[in-house]
Formats: sequence, C-alpha cells, structure tokens
Amino acid sequence: MRSTWHRRVLRALAPRTLRGRLSLVALTTAALLITALTVVFNTVVERHLRHQADDELRARATAVAATVDTRGPRVRVLETANDQLLDTNVWIYAGKRLLEKPPAASASSPLTRTADRIAARGAPDCATVHAGGQRSLRLCARRVPGGDAPATVVTALDLTPYQSSADTLLLGSLILDAAMLVCAYVLTRLAVGRALRPVRTMTDQATQWGAVASGERFSTGRGPAELARLGTSLDALLDRIRAVLRHEQQLTGELSHELRTPLARIIAELDWWRSRPRSAAETRATHEAIDEAARSMRTICDTLLRDARENAADASTAPGMADVVSVLRHMTQRLAPPARVKAVVAADDARLEAGVTPAFLERVVSPLLANAVRYARSTVTMTGRRTPGGVAIDITDDGPGVPEAFVGELFQPGRRADPGDGHHGAGLGLPLARRLARSAGGEVLYDAGHAPGARFTVTLPAG
Repeated sequence: MRSTWHRRVLRALAPRTLRGRLSLVALTTAALLITALTVVFNTVVERHLRHQADDELRARATAVAATVDTRGPRVRVLETANDQLLDTNVWIYAGKRLLEKPPAASASSPLTRTADRIAARGAPDCATVHAGGQRSLRLCARRVPGGDAPATVVTALDLTPYQSSADTLLLGSLILDAAMLVCAYVLTRLAVGRALRPVRTMTDQATQWGAVASGERFSTGRGPAELARLGTSLDALLDRIRAVLRHEQQLTGELSHELRTPLARIIAELDWWRSRPRSAAETRATHEAIDEAARSMRTICDTLLRDARENAADASTAPGMADVVSVLRHMTQRLAPPARVKAVVAADDARLEAGVTPAFLERVVSPLLANAVRYARSTVTMTGRRTPGGVAIDITDDGPGVPEAFVGELFQPGRRADPGDGHHGAGLGLPLARRLARSAGGEVLYDAGHAPGARFTVTLPAG
C-alpha cells in the first residue's frame, strides 16, 4: 500500500508537459554533475589547506631545531632573542624525555599526549587533535640532526583559520551551485520551449486546416531535421486522408450522377401511368420499364461498390491512391500506337502517388494520351513530377500542335480543330478529362508556349 501511495504521489508531482519533463531531466543531470564537482573541489581545497598547515609546522620546527644543541652528551636548549615566540605550542624531547613544553599545556593534556606519541615514533609524522568545541589543532614532529643524543621537536598549529577558509569556500560553492542550477533550469525551459515552438505551430495548423479543402503543408524545409521528418510524415498522412475522403466524395458523386437517369425514368413512367386510366397492356409496359430502370440502378450500385471494395482490398495502394508511374506504364503497354510512334514514360520520383484511384487516373489521362498518339510524328512522352501539394503529368508529342486560333475552344464539348482530318472523334475527350480532373481537385491545362508539338499538363492532388 505504501509503495502504491508513493507512486501516486510521484505521478502527481511529475510534470505534465514535455517541456517540464525535459527541464526536470536537465536539472537533475546538472544537479548530479555539480554535486560531484563540488565534492571534488572542496576535497582538493581541504587537502591543499592541510598541506599549507603542515608546511608552516615544518618551517616552525626547523626554526626551533636551530635552538637545540645535540653536540654534547646531553641535549641542550639554547636561549634566543625570540625564545618566547618559539616556545609557543612547541615540545622538545631528548629521546622520549620531555625537555620543554608550552606553558599552557599540562603533562596530561590531549595535546601533550599526542606530542609524546608522535615523538616516540622517531620519524617525521603529523596528527590532528580535536580540542573543545569545533577547534582542531595539527601537530608535526621533526628530528634534530647531529650528535649522539637524539632530539625531537613537535610543533602545533591551530587549524581554525584554515577550517574557516574551507567552510567559506564550501558555502560559496553551494551558493554558486544553486545559482547555476536555477540558470540551467531557466535556460533549459527557454531552449526547449523554443525548440518545441514549431510543434505548437504544427498543432495550431492542424486545428485550423480542413482535412480536404486546405492545401497547406506541415513540411516547410526549415527547422531541425527531426521536425522536418515529422512534418513530411504528417503531410503524407494528410495526403492519404484527403485521398480517401476525395475517393468517397467521387463515389458519392458518381452514384448520384449515374442513378439520376434511371430514377428520372421511373418517376416519368409513374407520372405518365397516373395521368389517366391505363389498359392492362399499358400498365404491364409501365411495370416493365420501372423494373428495367430498377435493375439498371442495382447494376450501377453493384459496379461502383465492387470497384470501391477492390481498391480497399489492394494492400499496396490505399483507397483513393494511385502509383502514377505504374499506371502510366500500364497504359503504354496496353496502347497500340502506330509503328512510327514511340511512347515514353519518365518521372522524377519512382514513388509518385496521386490522390485518386488508378481507374480514375486512367480515365483522365487516356483522352490526352490518345490525342497525343493520334497527332505525334515519332514520340509521345509522359512525364510525372511532384508539385507543392500534388503531382503533375505532362503529355507531350512532336506533332503539328494546336492551331493558335483554336486554343480558346480547345476544351469546349463537341469542338474539333479540323473535322476533316480523317480522325474519328466527337470532340469530347479533352472536356471530359478536364471535368474529371476538376472533380478531384485537379486541372488539365494546355501549354501554348511549348513548341514544336503540343503539351498538356494534368495536375492532381498528392496521395
């Protein structure tokens, strides 16, 4: 129960935003690093101060050793002008026998006992003694060279000034650490907030844009590479959603368009049958007409729904999406151009996808391809390329081109540049291609500046 309660408390205290979590991680990492550096720094400072204290003690011991005479059979302490200063915190031993000690130190005091211990070792040595309160003293022993009588000088130094310096440095380093952690936290929040600003912008854009009507893109080519990749992925996802919705709209539109004729016939037959009394033969004929129209409606629904199911069952292509290069190559393989004409397919990207079904793409491009093959002298080229928010397909031929006087009537139904050119056609192919392209949010255009020959461009939404 206690562990569960602890987990709940931690979850409640944990930041809710990515910015807060990243800032907390950065703060924790900085705190661990600064703590380790502070411990190392203060340990080095403490050792340095202790070495300084030991150096001062050895200097004092050397000065006192100059007043000790060991040339005779006995150790003698010479009197000097600064004798009182040298006797402060100084013990002088002849072997293990104490010759002199500080006036304020008794023979049984902790300082004297420590001095006896390190002097008895007979080698240079140091020790620390903790006196009353927070006061600490450092003692160091030094052998006096020369003579047969061994002598040792022990000096003591109060470590309070050194400890005060170490405490001051520790306090200063802690204050500096706290300031650095605050600055690190603030700077991290600012940096993370600035880095996540494009994400907030993308979120606002996703809220404002329409799924189908908007042609805006997340990927702008600016910002960090990770966000650029995210924008590209979101654009691809939006393209697929738009393609699916357009497919549904096209299906609905085709159902409405195709069902309108048989439904109008049913209504007309019923109105005609109710207009006056009818004979049995007339009634039977009306029933047969209504039955035929109903069967036609059912056939239309079955055909369109079967086409939708086949597109949805194709795992390689999402509903309402077409691989442009594959469709164009398939169209050229099925094409039977004259021996003098060669059809070529090119693309700037092998994975070029349009936001329409393959069948719909064929219905748009087929009239343009048929015209190009009909008038080309030797080559027809279909080139797929990417455009901002969509794809474009250029159908180019090296034929005589479109007469300049006929360009304004090019997409009018039933109009032909030269009805007597020997080619069959009702002048409906180009208007049909443009109507289909516009129904999917695209367009069919004629490039009047291209020469020689003719070039038509089909633009469609990206898949």
